[in-house]
Parts: sequence; structure tokens; C-alpha cells
Amino acid sequence: MKTYSAKPGDVTAQWFVVDAEGQTLGRLATRIATVLRGKHKPQFTPHVDTGDFVIVLNAEKVELTGRKLEQKHYHKYSGYPGGLRSLSAAQVRETDPERMIMHAVKGMLPKNRLARQIIKKLKVYAGPEHPHEAQQPVAFPDHV
Repeated sequence: MKTYSAKPGDVTAQWFVVDAEGQTLGRLATRIATVLRGKHKPQFTPHVDTGDFVIVLNAEKVELTGRKLEQKHYHKYSGYPGGLRSLSAAQVRETDPERMIMHAVKGMLPKNRLARQIIKKLKVYAGPEHPHEAQQPVAFPDHV
């Protein structure tokens, strides 16, 4: 019996929509990363993008457990001396709530060219509206 290996042309991507309101950030990010990579499909192939598109709504209402709102910090570095900027999770949620989910999911993907291609299939929105109605997204699967 031969091992099946998916080809990039054989894969059909589906669109899923998930509401982040009231969900824990890390647990939501693991489910999203699984769907983006395609590990929920039987034809998963590690070196081919077999994943689906994911739309995340209400990113500003995602939950953080414990005291992470004050203690967790997000860093960005400009590349210049003294150019390190650090914001707490509460400040990031206030100014750029999409960044929290993008950062969590990106950390759960492999660090290679394929991951840079996969992360483009994640669409995150702070509010309940999204411009992807033409793609006819379906509800996010619970079993992932």
C-alpha cells in the first residue's frame, strides 16, 4: 500500500468563521492553527498547504486567564538601539485586538516558508462584521 501525498492542486480550501467572544486565547489559537494547517483533514500532508481559511470575529472579547492582562507583554523591536517597545496585553487589546490572536496562532505554526503562506489564510476582525460573505463561510467545527 502506498502512502498518499496531497498535491497543491488537489486541495480545496473551505472557509470557516469562529466567534472569539468568551473563548480562552490559547485554546482558541490551537484549534485555529490545526484548521489552518489542515491537520483536521484525512489528506493532511506536512509539506503541502492542505488547510482552510479561518475568519475570527469579536477578537476584542477574547478571554485571558489569570492575571495575564497585566502580566503578559507583547514586544516589538524597530532594529535600532533603544527601539524595543513593550505593551501589556490590556494595552494591546485596547489598541490592536487582532494582534493578540495573530501572535498566538503564528507561534503555533512551524517556522518556515509554508507557515508564512498559511498565516495569510487567517482573517481576524475586532468586531462582529466581516467582508467575506461571498465565500459562504460555515461555522467552525467543534471536534477540532
